[in-house]
Amino acid sequence: MAKWVAQIDRPERVPEMVSHAFHLAVSGRPGPVVLALPEDMQSATAAVADTARYQRVAAHPGTDDMNKLREMLAQAQRPFVMLGGGGWNRQACDDIQAFAAANALPVGCAYRCQDLIDNRHPNYVGDVAAGLNPALENRIRNSDLLLAIGPRLGEWTTINYTLINIPRPKQKFIHVHAGAEELGRVYQADLLINSGMPEFAAAARKLAPVKAAWAEATRTSRAEFEAWQQPVAMPGALNLSEVIAFLRERLPPGTIVTNGAGNFTLWVHRFYQYTGFRTQLGPTSGAMGYGVPSGVAAKLVHPQRPVVSFAGDGDFLMNGQELATAAQYDAKVIFIVVNNGMYGTIRMHQEKYYPGRVSGTELRNPDFAALARAYGLRGEIVEKTADFAPAFERAWNAKTASLLELRIDPDAISPRTTLSAIRAEALKGKKT
Repeated sequence: MAKWVAQIDRPERVPEMVSHAFHLAVSGRPGPVVLALPEDMQSATAAVADTARYQRVAAHPGTDDMNKLREMLAQAQRPFVMLGGGGWNRQACDDIQAFAAANALPVGCAYRCQDLIDNRHPNYVGDVAAGLNPALENRIRNSDLLLAIGPRLGEWTTINYTLINIPRPKQKFIHVHAGAEELGRVYQADLLINSGMPEFAAAARKLAPVKAAWAEATRTSRAEFEAWQQPVAMPGALNLSEVIAFLRERLPPGTIVTNGAGNFTLWVHRFYQYTGFRTQLGPTSGAMGYGVPSGVAAKLVHPQRPVVSFAGDGDFLMNGQELATAAQYDAKVIFIVVNNGMYGTIRMHQEKYYPGRVSGTELRNPDFAALARAYGLRGEIVEKTADFAPAFERAWNAKTASLLELRIDPDAISPRTTLSAIRAEALKGKKT
């Protein structure tokens, strides 16, 4: 879970070990370090020199690597670019977007990294994660050059390691990553580039564009993405895809949208368009309980930017008490709680593998809107699609943070299927 773990054993080593910890945490693939501080070290003293401020150390792509990348790109007919991972900044995102535009490249983003490129950009063609657009999946499988910039290519981004062949992808493969230890770990690439994301993106932007034989295919892929974003039918009086489509049009650019973990996020990721760097916050680990506190934190860091935070009912119950923090610090977040009365993701898997055997996934929930009012915030229940827009406007104009509880049909387990359909299919399979 950490890049380095150590314990300070002598007070005179504090500058040395703290300096090393900061350098290690921000360099290569960024990540946490742990320094244990025993009780005796908290009272011990030592005369030491001041340590200098840490510096980020990052690898840069070599000229030969970039020339080979351009050569491979020029030889391709069906390339695809996938962005992901950490270590990005706004300039790096601008640079990589310019590189994609100059070469008419189709760009997708790894799991919960959709804000690395403006989703309104004509070269953005969708997210490569759970609930992957079948048309996009087909394009990735049939690509002849895959350029992965930043992602580790774990199970979420590869459909449990089935989207890309292991160990050698069938297409030409270029993998760019900040951590040398990650390159070649699972996938053997034709070109491995160890580089920080800002460093690689700047170099990519400077490359002379190639003649894009795939420009029309990129436009078609974009059209497939836009069609994929059209609302779909779902059981019940409240259609979550229409709710997200409304927010896609209503929220101003720069709005920060956060979410916890659960099946409710499938609607958010599919039907919303993130407008650029740091407009999406979501747990790439899939950890529940992230929705409410991430919304509060985002608003405290960026008080002038609108923040909308999504949570499932089970997700909310893990850290919903952070509404108190929103109230205490006047963090005017709009919290949206999607309530289907269950741990939806776990229930989906129960029905898929053990149809009809429900165990520990039903929830007896409180009145979430009343709970928000108990914290001194605004709370409202929405049970019909037509009622959402006016309820949202009331929340938008409120003087405090607001919570909208969306009560959806429990059968609406994902945008692509229903719980009853999953159960029926599983039972059919058991009979055969």
